[in-house]
Amino acid sequence: MTIQRAVLAASVCGLVMLSAAHAQVPAPSPAPARTPVSPTAKPKPAVPAQPAADPAYEAARAAFEALPEAQRKAIQDSLVWTGDYNAVTAGTFGRRTYEGIVGWQRRQGVEPSGILASRDRPALDAAGEAVRKSLRFTVQADPASGAVIGVPEKLLARKSPLPRGTRWQSSDGRVTLDTTSSPPGGSDLDALFERATAVTPERKVTYKVKKPDFLVVTGETPTGRFYIRHAAGADGIRGFTMSYDKALTVEVDRLVIAVANSFRPFPEAAAPSEPKPGAMTAMTLSAGSAKPAAIPATPLSPPPLSGSTARPAATGLAVSGGRVLTAAAALEACPNPQIGGAPARMALRDSTGALALLETGQRAQNAQLPALRAEPPASGDALVVLGAEAKGAAVAPGIAGTGSVFAPLQPGAGGAPVLDRSGHLVGLIARFPTAPRLIAGVMPPTSYALVPAGMIAAFLAQAGVAPAKPAPANPQAASLGAAAAPVLGSVVAITCGR
Repeated sequence: MTIQRAVLAASVCGLVMLSAAHAQVPAPSPAPARTPVSPTAKPKPAVPAQPAADPAYEAARAAFEALPEAQRKAIQDSLVWTGDYNAVTAGTFGRRTYEGIVGWQRRQGVEPSGILASRDRPALDAAGEAVRKSLRFTVQADPASGAVIGVPEKLLARKSPLPRGTRWQSSDGRVTLDTTSSPPGGSDLDALFERATAVTPERKVTYKVKKPDFLVVTGETPTGRFYIRHAAGADGIRGFTMSYDKALTVEVDRLVIAVANSFRPFPEAAAPSEPKPGAMTAMTLSAGSAKPAAIPATPLSPPPLSGSTARPAATGLAVSGGRVLTAAAALEACPNPQIGGAPARMALRDSTGALALLETGQRAQNAQLPALRAEPPASGDALVVLGAEAKGAAVAPGIAGTGSVFAPLQPGAGGAPVLDRSGHLVGLIARFPTAPRLIAGVMPPTSYALVPAGMIAAFLAQAGVAPAKPAPANPQAASLGAAAAPVLGSVVAITCGR
């Protein structure tokens, strides 16, 4: 009995201690009730992490924003004309401004930092101004509509009146610029927008935007493209339409940007802005305008070549001993070729009739025959074309195609050497058009057939000329200027004697 009482007491004591121990631990919270999930509900996508800041971009932004507003707008305006920028020239910095400056710097052979050094500003301004002047782009008042607008007068040489507006048109009728206006109460943006965005089997709208005070619509037809802009104000509605042949897209898209940037529908209500020194009024673009091909408008111009200042009929590449290599087709209309003002004799043609070797008593200074590229470039590869000019050589960027190059070359580029960005010779321009299609006197970027490096190698071996040995492949492509510099001394202008 005593033992039983002891056991019972111990058990009670143990239970009391166990209960006390449990009392130190908080009771578990009840499990939360689960919200029923619909079987068709989709999980929310994870929020992507924000990309890290780009130090180069931020440095370029800081440098750009430190400039006065007038200079910022002037830089963007020049980049529009060089084909590197297709946005509003508002003086604000963004990705398009950064990429535009970087693209221009790469073509000039300077470090593509996105920071435009003060020593580079004159070159950019001159490049933009050269294209602007070549088109006689003039920002002018249009009394018929009351607006101010920029007109490329060399291209749009025909001018005629419209009801409450003016028409400028190219001589062949393929490019047209119309201004329009309506008095207060005469029309409204809603009706204009509905009409402008109407889609038919022959008309497709590619971009449209309507705000309380303006609208922009772009589109295309089977053969053409158009850009429409209208603005509403106290004096009614004023606008313009630019339409053009689709085949001229590469050349005219830049003009659309410039015209849109220059357009001031109500100049009497606008505060005067500080003009760009020595240039036309800066300008605005629609977000829907297509960006022109990434081919620059103004090639890099190295120091002038020695010799004749007559306009070249073709371009040659000095190889050795006073001999010059060129494309045979470039000499078809030049029976009496000259180099440096002296007669040049046809020394050798290849069996296919694609290549010719001329002999002259002159030797090019600092001539260096580049190494030949063993394999053809891949489509889309960056190339460099060196074409002779009357007072120098033009270094233009190109894009490789299948047996061809797409580049902005000018008359006299037949036979011009084409290099890859490692400086290896890819080929020669086989032929330049005898009747080139010029836009305002300038040859637009075009695809040109190449005489390939393999054919050149066989021809030079037949002539006893040994090209340089290829250098090891460079994993990083050289700049335009760096790739061209070693070969510039070998570029020769070929003119036609009487």
